[in-house]
Amino acid sequence: MNAAFPPHDPGHVPVMLAEVMEYLAPRDGGRYVDGTFGGGGYARAILASGNCTLWGIDRDPAAMERGAALAPAYPDGSGGSRLHMLHGGFGDMAELLAENAITAVDGIVLDLGVSSYQIDEADRGFSFRMDGPLDMRMADTGPTAADVVNNAPEEELADIIYHYGEERMSRRVARAIVAARAEAPLLRTTQLADVVRSVVRPDRSGIDPATRTFQGLRIHVNDELGQIRRVLEQAPALLAPGGRLVVVSFHSLEDRLVKQAMSLAAGRMPAPSRHDPRAMMLRPERTRFTLLTGRPVRPGEDETRRNPRARSARLRAMECTAPPTPVSEPAR
Repeated sequence: MNAAFPPHDPGHVPVMLAEVMEYLAPRDGGRYVDGTFGGGGYARAILASGNCTLWGIDRDPAAMERGAALAPAYPDGSGGSRLHMLHGGFGDMAELLAENAITAVDGIVLDLGVSSYQIDEADRGFSFRMDGPLDMRMADTGPTAADVVNNAPEEELADIIYHYGEERMSRRVARAIVAARAEAPLLRTTQLADVVRSVVRPDRSGIDPATRTFQGLRIHVNDELGQIRRVLEQAPALLAPGGRLVVVSFHSLEDRLVKQAMSLAAGRMPAPSRHDPRAMMLRPERTRFTLLTGRPVRPGEDETRRNPRARSARLRAMECTAPPTPVSEPAR
């Protein structure tokens, strides 16, 4: 890690920090957004890199508390802080920033993984390595994973586990869950993991058989793909000329959405037919951006040895190269 980076919180190891900083390229006077504040690893490095301002977004109340505690370390010279925390999901980024009179920024970073804090706190229910309540919520509102597991119809459970967890044995898992909950509610992480392991055998990857089911439920409970789709629609319009979007994802579902959105913004997706009126409408907007990463950037061997959670990370980045095309007034 670059010696210029501040020491991170020992409870949180930011993934691909050096690469994120290289592609984000923060500068003095810049305005930046960390859409997944979490433990503040990226935010610390950005704020330490120069006299810039950062808005941290997170829907987790615990992350908001960490941000509030960190803010005094980055004074703005006028009694305030260069770190501003916004409570909400990154899928509402444009609205959250607009409420603070921010319509353009110089950089946005998103880490689409679950934070180390969430995984390591048994009471959050994200991990089956420790027994805890079957919760999995990133926020503190809405249905829990236990609500879904104990109430969703078998077919819906199978679809969630298949589409979001990419579990080939999803129907077998859903059938086993329904049978188990008929005997007693599934309320603990270890209960659910044992049910999954009873019908899914370990494979050569060495990944625990319960991993994909837990991933599918977590994504569903938190509407993670919906949040990603919404932020990828909003982020390009928020970038000032020269502004950069840097996204770190951790599995193929996320990375596919990021790749498609960036390719579309950079004009790399197949264009509509020239006879389609949308072609004239889309072309100016699609050429305002350039890809900084032709292929996803992967973590180095040293990082994956130090932090096994980084092994599946993929980084993609793009840059805004021009201001939005003005909308012409209709002829009267």
